[in-house]
Amino acid sequence: MSLPSLENEPVPTGSIAKGAVWLETIVATLVQWVAAGLVLACIGILFSGVVGRYVFNSPLIWSDELASILFLWLAMIGSVIALKRGEHMRMTACISKLTPHKRMYFESFGILACFFYLAIILRPAYHFALDELIVTTPSLEISNLWRAAAIPCGVILMMFFCLFRLVRIGSVKVIAASTLLILAGFAIFYYCSPWFAGLGKYNLLIFFVGVAGISILAGVPIAFAFGLGTVAYLGLSTHMPLSVVIGRMDEAMSHMVLLAVPLFVFLGLLMEMTGMARAMIAFLASMLGHVRGGLSYVLVGAMYLVSGISGSKAADMAAIAPALFPEMKKTTPPGELVALLAATGAQTETIPPSLVLITIGSVTGVSIAALFTGGMLPALILGLILCALVWRRNRHVQITVTNRPKASEIFKLFFIAFPALALPFVIRAAVVEGVATATEVSTIGIVYGLVCGVLVYRQFDLKRIVPMLIDTASLSGAILLIIGAATGMAWGLTQSGFSQVVAQIMTDLNGGPHLFLFISIIVFVILGSVLEGIPAIVLFGPLLFPVARQLGINEVHYSMVVILAMGIGLFAPPLGVGYYAACAIGKVNPDEGVKPIMGYLVALVIGTLIVAFVPWISTGFLS
Repeated sequence: MSLPSLENEPVPTGSIAKGAVWLETIVATLVQWVAAGLVLACIGILFSGVVGRYVFNSPLIWSDELASILFLWLAMIGSVIALKRGEHMRMTACISKLTPHKRMYFESFGILACFFYLAIILRPAYHFALDELIVTTPSLEISNLWRAAAIPCGVILMMFFCLFRLVRIGSVKVIAASTLLILAGFAIFYYCSPWFAGLGKYNLLIFFVGVAGISILAGVPIAFAFGLGTVAYLGLSTHMPLSVVIGRMDEAMSHMVLLAVPLFVFLGLLMEMTGMARAMIAFLASMLGHVRGGLSYVLVGAMYLVSGISGSKAADMAAIAPALFPEMKKTTPPGELVALLAATGAQTETIPPSLVLITIGSVTGVSIAALFTGGMLPALILGLILCALVWRRNRHVQITVTNRPKASEIFKLFFIAFPALALPFVIRAAVVEGVATATEVSTIGIVYGLVCGVLVYRQFDLKRIVPMLIDTASLSGAILLIIGAATGMAWGLTQSGFSQVVAQIMTDLNGGPHLFLFISIIVFVILGSVLEGIPAIVLFGPLLFPVARQLGINEVHYSMVVILAMGIGLFAPPLGVGYYAACAIGKVNPDEGVKPIMGYLVALVIGTLIVAFVPWISTGFLS
């Protein structure tokens, strides 16, 4: 669930309060227009790079660099809009059961915790940006300060909206009590900092489980809870400068592959606006409308087809969910939908050209071509198991369509939907044929959607473009801030020596290959929750793959087991970042999906165990 919206909250009265409202409105309007411009600029720059390279055979060597600079600004400005709108994801399972009066204390506490975290990282962010002043970008030959300044600017703007939101939802008494609680907690932790230095690995429980976990349960937005745990650990139990965390956030949030996230989000909104999604759903409903849970099967299959194109699971989900969810929500609870979406994200982690597959190959020496070959069937096995669970959950559901439509009607709907149905194949073909990179291909989809909307479906409302661009920035900012904070937390775990401890425990096992595989699944589910796929592979791949070789486990087989296990952790609440990304994309309260996703997680675990103990599934098609 997100923070409460400001739209229906009381507006403060009085001349000072009215002036504050006026200032907030002006700043919010400017920020939203800047965000819309940044989304448009990223689309235009990347598509220009495709045209220049493929059409005119004259690549724009500066396009990726400029897009990367603008992308970090988009991520931070989008985070500001998400905070202003209350769209940052958080868990409210505990506080939702409280009385409104008590809930107000937690709401104020959550906003103050966000403000406190932002205040802590403001100075390191400022110094990080200053340090980038002397760095010159290779293509544009401008100071890297132009990019790095996005972080402190975004932090300042978020602090501004935190204060205004606090004034709106809390009384003086509530704000004072929440402030005193946070200051008291900080004073206690600061006083105990000499003691933390001697605790070693136990600090991981105090900060990453205690501070971050309690913050999440108290309703602090996920990204800020992760950030609080990280800065508390580094600031109170180590001598590491906090600017290093800012650097990790910068690197994660400006990664070019993740630029596909906002572009695919916009593509999904565009498909809905132009009628492409409606045409697609009408055809699929004619094919599967008479089947219980028919569109759920479509969701599983669509994720299998689209997965791996963008290199980002969030982007893959953003390409599918906006087209399917509006129709599916008519018959299926939102929590069930987001649970299935998250489960399909975990299911398709091994489908090429997955970045995790490429990373495993690069850090362990396993053939990437062999990984690409071995990844298709494991995902298919898990997809079939998910479909079996979908059938079980929908076997008693009443459906409105009882008769199969006539073949002529299906053909007519297919003809209408064909341009929309062709989109995933156009996107994949563009990647395979080398027309565009995994990031650029989303712009081809957008241009394709624009052409279809104007010339084929003739539905194009110019008035909706700017709101769609702002919505894209807000949703993307909420997702990317979580990824940035999680990357900083992963780096903190690395510095603690956590990876060496886990590797040593795994190496000391004496139960043979089957026990090693079983323990690997457990370990990588946990690692997937806290480190995500690529950081976990970089940390543990070089350490554990030699052990697997010594035990006679095929490297491709072990890779599939590891990736599937990490995918389960990545999409498993309460820590899995992928789960919150799925909730944000589906615009569903995370609390609603927690119970439904448990069954899907069990199904995924069963599928992973089958893949683990039937090596042929991963290696049967290897030459």
